[in-house]
Amino acid sequence: MSALSRLFRSAFSTATSASTSVSATESAIVRSFSNEIFRERSLKRVVEKFKKASENERFRTKTAIYKDTVRRLAAAKKFRYVVEIIENQKQYQDMSKEGFNARLISLYGSSGMFDNARKVFDEMLERKCAQTVLSFNALLGACVNSKKFDEVDGLFRGLSEELGIEPDLVSYNTVMKAFCEMGSVDSAVSLLDEMEKKGLKPDLITFNTLLNGLYANGRFDVGERTWQRMKENNVKPDGRSYNEKLLGLALEKRMKDAAKVVEEMKSEGIEFDIFSYNALIRGFVNEDDLEKAKGWYSEISKTDCKPDKLTFKTLIPFAVEKGDVAFAFDLCKDVLSSKLAVKEALIQPVLDALAKESKINEAKELVELSKARRSDSLKLTLPSI
Repeated sequence: MSALSRLFRSAFSTATSASTSVSATESAIVRSFSNEIFRERSLKRVVEKFKKASENERFRTKTAIYKDTVRRLAAAKKFRYVVEIIENQKQYQDMSKEGFNARLISLYGSSGMFDNARKVFDEMLERKCAQTVLSFNALLGACVNSKKFDEVDGLFRGLSEELGIEPDLVSYNTVMKAFCEMGSVDSAVSLLDEMEKKGLKPDLITFNTLLNGLYANGRFDVGERTWQRMKENNVKPDGRSYNEKLLGLALEKRMKDAAKVVEEMKSEGIEFDIFSYNALIRGFVNEDDLEKAKGWYSEISKTDCKPDKLTFKTLIPFAVEKGDVAFAFDLCKDVLSSKLAVKEALIQPVLDALAKESKINEAKELVELSKARRSDSLKLTLPSI
């Protein structure tokens, strides 16, 4: 190797090492900012720390911390804080980038603040920032997440034409979701026809959105035709697809057919999740078959799944109605031992039923379990006998 080559390699190695060192330092700084924000309990201080961290260019590329922080503030209904940290972003050069604007639009949308999202979108022209289908889709999504369902179609048709934006698959899927949420499933199905005429190939999200809207709204026959169209488009159903079908069969009280779907899921290697179990439990409740509903509840314990609020809301009143107080008692113990939010209206009828059967010790056990929960203000009344 020549002396010049050795010198060049040495210089390159030193520069690379320095660059790596700087990169590692910046990453450590960003992690430190993120950890501080995550650990901070005061939401006011969260906002202050977030704004300070936003001065770091690399921090502003971290989508996850933006989502987590806004979700936390919105969950606490601190919408003025959401506005404060998002509006603070407008001072940075990133606002000339469409992707950054799309993120802010989506953040406002996830907080249910569509007017603020629309303002960010409209201001893009003032910043000479391009408005393409990327930011257009973010605005559509913000409209849906803000539950402004009746405004979505007008936005989809009118704004796209006004700006000369050609809607893509994401656009159609978003509007389809809005129609399904509104119960306008025929309009949602017509969008599928329109997509295909425009040469857009529907994907799994398209079909799962439609299947949910159709099966959940009692349009089982149309749901089955849509299922067939999914196969014709070579889109393979996933667990969610099958769950939607199970729900449709449950609502139709066709649990014999649901058993066939269960077998198909097993043959396809589709794993059950809590939505699968809830659909089956609901179906047997609808068919007034407590034993089979109990059987599917017991199956949950053999898996990594955990019962959710819907599981208990479906089973506890049904167990009381059928006079199986022992099962209702076990269900109440399970839900009170969990971290799920519980309301008195779900548990109190079980206490009353236990008292009628002179099972006062069991009733007392439920009351004690409720007192041990410090995460909520559950107030149960021990019945007198």
